[in-house]
Amino acid sequence: MRKGVKAAVVGSVFTVMVAGAGYGAYNFVSALSDDGGTAPAGQNKPLRSGPPSSAEVQETSREFFAAWEQGQGARAASLTNFAEEAEPVLTSFGQDAHLTDVQITPGATQGRTVPFSVRATVSYDGKSKPLAYRSTLTVVRGESTGRALVDWEPSVVHPSLKDGDILVTEESATPQVEAVDRNGTVLSPKKYPSLGPILDELRARYGEQAGGTPGVELAVRHTASEAADTTLLTLSEGRPGKLRTTLSATAQAAAEQAVGRYDESSVVAVKPSTGEILAVANNRADGFNAAFLGQVAPGSTMKIVSAAMLIDTGLTSMNGPAPCPPQAVSESQTFHNLKDMAPNEGATLSESFARSCNTAFIKFADEVQVDSLTREAQERFGIGRDDWKVGVPSFDGSVPAAGGPDTAAGLIGQGQVQMSPLNMASVTATAMTGAFRQPVIVPQSLDGRELAKARGLSGDTVAQLRAMMNRTATSGTAASVMSGLSGSSIGAKTGSAEVDGNTKADSWFTGYRDDVAAAAMAQQGGRGGEAAGPIVAAVLRAGG
Repeated sequence: MRKGVKAAVVGSVFTVMVAGAGYGAYNFVSALSDDGGTAPAGQNKPLRSGPPSSAEVQETSREFFAAWEQGQGARAASLTNFAEEAEPVLTSFGQDAHLTDVQITPGATQGRTVPFSVRATVSYDGKSKPLAYRSTLTVVRGESTGRALVDWEPSVVHPSLKDGDILVTEESATPQVEAVDRNGTVLSPKKYPSLGPILDELRARYGEQAGGTPGVELAVRHTASEAADTTLLTLSEGRPGKLRTTLSATAQAAAEQAVGRYDESSVVAVKPSTGEILAVANNRADGFNAAFLGQVAPGSTMKIVSAAMLIDTGLTSMNGPAPCPPQAVSESQTFHNLKDMAPNEGATLSESFARSCNTAFIKFADEVQVDSLTREAQERFGIGRDDWKVGVPSFDGSVPAAGGPDTAAGLIGQGQVQMSPLNMASVTATAMTGAFRQPVIVPQSLDGRELAKARGLSGDTVAQLRAMMNRTATSGTAASVMSGLSGSSIGAKTGSAEVDGNTKADSWFTGYRDDVAAAAMAQQGGRGGEAAGPIVAAVLRAGG
């Protein structure tokens, strides 16, 4: 199925309204508000208020189901509180998705919520298959009309639909791919659920090059983004082409199992000697690939880059001074450490790094240039230049040259600094080897794409970073998580990032063991060792 393209949804709705009769004109008026259709006759009467009654819930859902079953997308949309958004999705059900013989069976109403099951037949080019699934809808009171209306969410039509999505059935533009790991093991989304959206992207980009033949499919088309189509049902099998990835089935299995223990968590593992991605896993309610695309503050894991910058600019060294007072002030903003951290005015950079002392880094804020951290990230670590070509969409990190208190905040991975687990795994790999090797999930030889480059680090800086990360892993804040991990070399850095409005910090952790580097994040997971740490340790234990 071809990659989704952005569409002018409002324009398409207007076209349908002009072309259609009756419901088209009605729907145009209703699209001007969030209440679906127009007000009933006798508008001078007081509008009804309060939650819909049981009878209203039954009547509205019945009318909605009837219009949907009969392929009347505009009519069904007018029974929702966002008709202009609902109409393209409901219309695509019968037209673009070629779904016929629709039978909707409501279940027992639970307050204002109606569960229901859908049975239909997908028919295209002489091929057909049955489709069955379950969903729910909720009936609400329209604010301006007082009508009982279906509370519109795309997931009402199908649980896989999100904003901007429609259903389509057609011959796929790209053949299916049989993705295999670095050793030839097949990577199926059924066995490795996190790989589902990634395999969709790989298919969209490399399906034709993999040598397969297309089939016919029912899929979700993501018209509001550049994401690849998501296959729901295959009517006729094409012949899949084989696509070799850099992933390791062993590391991937460990990553899937590890994130499964912590909500809203993501992890990435890379091979520092090559930049090859060994594993990527997410456990998120929204299905978002935050491991590659997340854009959040990385907390104290950013101190790897900050420490490298302090060393490279000559402001201090591993054994040089980095006092850890109870608080530090920069640009009239006061920064603190964790409440249980004892101050140490005579601390070295190594000691403050291992203890993750915030104020030790903040104290250098007045001595660095506004763009010092930005240049270190871009020129040494390859971060924040928007030039990575991983093989699937990725966020390349952002370390803007922000003045004021954000200069200090950036040193401890807060302020305007944003990273993904992929970025931090790459940072750790660079700190371990000294060379920036842009992460890849398919070999560069597959398409000859130009990979990003950066200067990397000097041997002296690498030696100091590795010593500090090893100290953190053996006697610092990461010691309990990394205990029991053997290997010729290990290192780690913990982090927690405060996010406005959240009661708990985001948990971050990054580490390496021999030729594997991994980074994880668990949103609102607490301190680094509480959620992200065990995830990284599990992946490092599995190896590559």
